[in-house]
Amino acid sequence: MSSSNLLGVVLIARHGDRQGFYQDPEAYTASATSITPLGEVQENQLGAYVRSVYLNETSPSYFGMNTTLFNQAQFWARADAGGEGGVIFDSSIALLQGLFPPTTANSILLANGSTVTSPFQGYQYIPIESVEPNEDVSLEGFTSCNTLTTRTTAFYNSTAFKEKAQENADFLNSLPPFLDGRAVTLDNMWNIYDYMNVQSIHNATFANRLPTGYLAKARDLANWHEYNVFTDPALGGIGNIAGTAMLPSILTAMQRIVNASDPLKMHYSAISYKPLLSLFNMTGVVADDQLPPALVNYAAAVALEIRSSSDSSEPVVRFQFKNGTDDAAFKPYEMQLPGMSTPGDVPLSTFLSVMEPVAVNTTLQWCNVCAQTSARGCAALLGAANSSTSTAAVATHHDRISPVGAGFLGAGLTFAVYSMLLGVLALMGLLAFGRRKHHSGSERGLNSENNSISRVKA
Repeated sequence: MSSSNLLGVVLIARHGDRQGFYQDPEAYTASATSITPLGEVQENQLGAYVRSVYLNETSPSYFGMNTTLFNQAQFWARADAGGEGGVIFDSSIALLQGLFPPTTANSILLANGSTVTSPFQGYQYIPIESVEPNEDVSLEGFTSCNTLTTRTTAFYNSTAFKEKAQENADFLNSLPPFLDGRAVTLDNMWNIYDYMNVQSIHNATFANRLPTGYLAKARDLANWHEYNVFTDPALGGIGNIAGTAMLPSILTAMQRIVNASDPLKMHYSAISYKPLLSLFNMTGVVADDQLPPALVNYAAAVALEIRSSSDSSEPVVRFQFKNGTDDAAFKPYEMQLPGMSTPGDVPLSTFLSVMEPVAVNTTLQWCNVCAQTSARGCAALLGAANSSTSTAAVATHHDRISPVGAGFLGAGLTFAVYSMLLGVLALMGLLAFGRRKHHSGSERGLNSENNSISRVKA
């Protein structure tokens, strides 16, 4: 890899340790769970490590971010707030506590001469965009995706899957005493492994009872199972939907980082393991066994570094990965994108030209790709797209429209029509407007702040 200077980073990290939960083997809808103190520590340590690499003025990877106080213009954070309840969002809070730790510099001098420091010795409250799947598909494009569910069902019915189940029948048949009544099938392998893993971490009795090698064998099967579900031979194939759905925010962040007039230096996405599997596959870092086609650990992180290169007139993208606490530091991996003759760092223009055509840029596009006609506002979006008066506007607009937004749009149109009708009636003399008398305070209506959406802060 050529020598280079770092311009900025796109950080993508899995959540930390959590309690057990269940996800449907075909649709991947999940039950709620909660983060553990161990998970909070894992994420906090990851944040502190990332700070030591990128926000340390003595580090060779320092790229000019403010190291004393958080600067909102330089940083953009998003967290999946979907199927795993608050685990991913809470993980992002813990990571950011390590990345931007408390500092007495977070103080203010008042007019009376006194100085006030933020609570907890200068705690820094970092804004995090909470990404709700029903309003924004970008971090959880794999749920409610009928096309992916159909593909997953076909995978379970495939010859390769049945052969894998047969090869491991003896192992699977030995598991019921350790699974507390859970279904013991290869279809359910992720839930089997997750239960065994959570119990092995938090239940000493279970950990002592489980035969040696059982957890490793279960993870090996879960690796095979999940990698086949969340990857695809075709870059834009439905198996990669977890990755293609989050591409727009990644690509936007990269373009902002190299824009000299834009102050953004770092973008952070807090996610589950699924998008990471898709991105590993899409970037080719699993080729030649650089990385195994496997689940990542809790608090695993990818850093897509944007660098100026001594060998090129344009910036390049470098892939760095740290597999939770198994790795002490980020390690670089060579990407192999379609059309590349040799693996390595990728020119930014190449990365964009390869990834932009397969990115799922709008909720409407996701509705079509996933054959979804009702959930996530698809009914309204598809109806608008099929309307002769709305087709052009919807098809060319790249902002996501949430179900809430669609509701306000409909309400606005209704109000406009109603206002025009009142105007016509007034002109015809059929309706008169007059001043109302002032009422006492007890007769006034309650005030509300409808439509006000405040940003969640860590």
